[in-house]
Amino acid sequence: MRIFADYHTHTRFSHGKGTIEENVQAARKKGLREIAITDHGPGHFLYGIRKDALVKMKEEVRRINDRYGDIDVLLGVEANVVSIDGTIDVDESIIPMLDILLVGYHFGALPGSIRDGYHIHFKNFAGRLIKGLALSAREINTRALIKAIERYPVRIITHPGAKADIDTAAIADAAVRNGTALEINASHHFMTVDYVRIAKQHGAKFVLSSDAHSPEKVGEVSSALDIAIKAGISARDIINAEEV
Repeated sequence: MRIFADYHTHTRFSHGKGTIEENVQAARKKGLREIAITDHGPGHFLYGIRKDALVKMKEEVRRINDRYGDIDVLLGVEANVVSIDGTIDVDESIIPMLDILLVGYHFGALPGSIRDGYHIHFKNFAGRLIKGLALSAREINTRALIKAIERYPVRIITHPGAKADIDTAAIADAAVRNGTALEINASHHFMTVDYVRIAKQHGAKFVLSSDAHSPEKVGEVSSALDIAIKAGISARDIINAEEV
């Protein structure tokens, strides 16, 4: 099995250490045919990118694609779920600028309201100590993520289960209905083998991602590949893999 694309990488525009072109050069050296630049959505209070930055990134991606004929560079965002109704921190004025949209949970993202903050942030943290809150948080996390999948053109759910507990089967069903892939993240080691097996039983497709925060990590998905192999999925189940 060979990976031909890395759809989850970060740059200095959020909290990565490299430039867009440095990520692209690293991907080319590793023989990748596609790479996505997916810095954090604007709702992340530490690392979120502004719309004017996305305009600059779009132009830089265009120039790089004109320069190199051996790789396709996609502009994306790793958006944050900020509300229990599935709202993300990327609005309708930004989505048309993107080639790919990733969505996940990050607790550095500012909630849409105090109520959302209670359900999305407080319950997830307090649930580590209180079982009843953990169960409630899991239901809310799952429902909000499904609503996001149904509401937006989400191509990939990032590290499902890593930041907020979810019902994997329910997420997989929604992902299948909406053409969304579930990420096996090499940095977070999520999804777990058990999560992948459950999602596969429900017909989900997967993507192996580096979640690189430096150019040298681009395309490094060996730990994600190990999870995939242990879970018994093949290249046919992975949108950025091919048999060799």
